Parts: sequence; structure tokens; C-alpha cells
Amino acid sequence: MAPETDHAESVRALRQLRRMRLFYAAGAALWAVSSALVGWDDPGSRQMWVSVLFLVVFTGLLSVTSLWLWRQQAARTVDPAHHAAPRRTAWHRQANA
Repeated sequence: MAPETDHAESVRALRQLRRMRLFYAAGAALWAVSSALVGWDDPGSRQMWVSVLFLVVFTGLLSVTSLWLWRQQAARTVDPAHHAAPRRTAWHRQANA
């Protein structure tokens, strides 16, 4: 049986990947806006190309993170969560009495 810390670490890692995906998406959006504005004002300038470079970097990071998350979610087995015993409703109590 696998130790409980393995599951906790994998859940923590997935949560961290989701946060990083959100950060990379925000960065890609920011650099896309920056590239568009600088490209509109001064097309072909060094600032435009730097903005495009950062856009490519953040888009690549977003793609890799999304791919990792997709693979992790596809690989996870569907294990039932054992949170609590099922509740007995009044109807079940009457039927069993």
C-alpha cells in the first residue's frame, strides 16, 4: 500500500501546476497586449520584438504546463473518496423497520 504522503504530494503538485498555469496565462495575455500596442505604435522596433519574445516564452510555458496537467488528469485513476459513511434517510429507516 502506498504511503499517504505520496497522494498528498501529488495533490499539492497538481494544485501548484494549476496556479502556475493561471500565472502563465496572465503573463501571455499581458505580453500579447504589450506586443500589440508597441507593434501598433512602432512596428519592427526592438521593444516590439522583446514583447513578442516574452509572449512566445509565456505561451510555451502555458502550453507545457497545460500538457502536464492534462496528462496527470488522464493518468489518475478514479478511486472513490472515502470521506464518510453513506447517510441513511428517513425512507430507508422506515423500509428496513
